[in-house]
Amino acid sequence: MKGKDTFSVDKEICMNYEEGREDFHGAVVTPVFGNTLFTFRTFENLAAADNDLAHHYVYRRGPNPTVEVAERKLAALERGEACRLFGSGMAAISAALLNSLKQGDHLLVIGHIYATTLQLIRYLQKFGISFSVVYNGEFEQAIRANTRVIYMESPTNMMHRIIDLEAIADFARKKGIRTIIDNTWATPLFQKPLTLGIDMVIHSGSKYLGGHSDCMAGAVIASKEIMDSLFHQELLLLGAVLSPYDAALLVRGLRTLPMRMKAHEKNAALIAAFLEKHPAVRVVNYPGLASHPDYERAKQQMYGFSGLLSFELKQKGFEKIAKFLDSLKVFKIGVSWGSFESLTWAPFYGTNEEQLRQEHLSPDLIRLAAGLEDTNVLLEDLDRGLNQFV
Repeated sequence: MKGKDTFSVDKEICMNYEEGREDFHGAVVTPVFGNTLFTFRTFENLAAADNDLAHHYVYRRGPNPTVEVAERKLAALERGEACRLFGSGMAAISAALLNSLKQGDHLLVIGHIYATTLQLIRYLQKFGISFSVVYNGEFEQAIRANTRVIYMESPTNMMHRIIDLEAIADFARKKGIRTIIDNTWATPLFQKPLTLGIDMVIHSGSKYLGGHSDCMAGAVIASKEIMDSLFHQELLLLGAVLSPYDAALLVRGLRTLPMRMKAHEKNAALIAAFLEKHPAVRVVNYPGLASHPDYERAKQQMYGFSGLLSFELKQKGFEKIAKFLDSLKVFKIGVSWGSFESLTWAPFYGTNEEQLRQEHLSPDLIRLAAGLEDTNVLLEDLDRGLNQFV
């Protein structure tokens, strides 16, 4: 695994970096600036601020002191120059793609990505933007003369394969292609794509960054040049800004992120090892397992592993999946992940098998998000559910 000293630096960023306590009268908790506008002593002052909206507090759709604390922390964690926060992960993804593409451009997707992101990419076709998806890792043959963006998740969605980010970034840079990654699975603690040459990093703050299932947020981190453009266009014009109330929850979540991620990682590693040996399980997809096909690459590229994994039962079919999920008591059935509670979900709803196969996903996948409960309690819950199929 990559350098351990990085974790100590990140822990200090999460706890104390750019808290602005001096400006906030020593407040130990970041104040919530819930006002929608800021007033000025003179009209000349307002005019000057309005001409430099990126650096002045004028209206909530622009900079906000509470939001800026979270933005500075996330930029530092990702080793990026600037961050902008949005009202959801999808708002952040939309802003990043719209900032990077125009009519006539081609977008290449590598590997499996969040299903709603793929829906958005299909939606962009109405604006004359084409796309293609590569599942086998052989992306160079899919590059076109008009390819402007390579988009990816690593680990990939549901399958949790590891993409060689440095190799893709080096290739794309030579071709003048922008690279974008959704880094939500790993968080900035366990993977830093910007340091590997990726151009833009996206996060859903609703997952590990918030960590308490009460905060909806999205983040984009990149160079100052990219972020200046994104601020004046996609953020100000589209207006999907983060509420300062959610920003305060995000700052709260970041303070405990290092401790929580270690606990998520510990639980997931033990669960993955348990599942791998259980007679009812066919396959486990977790890059922290030594048996994972990309384990060595993950160790070179990442600083740790999070709490999200998937597996398949030996007994197939929607009825078997539903029976297993319904039998769990500690793992709750829900669509999200990354918070204190353990969750489970499956992409197969009984009617979408063909669609899943077209997207190179097995309809027998079951997703587990290891929360912060006692490990033995989680293992007992899974063992009880799996023993129905032995």
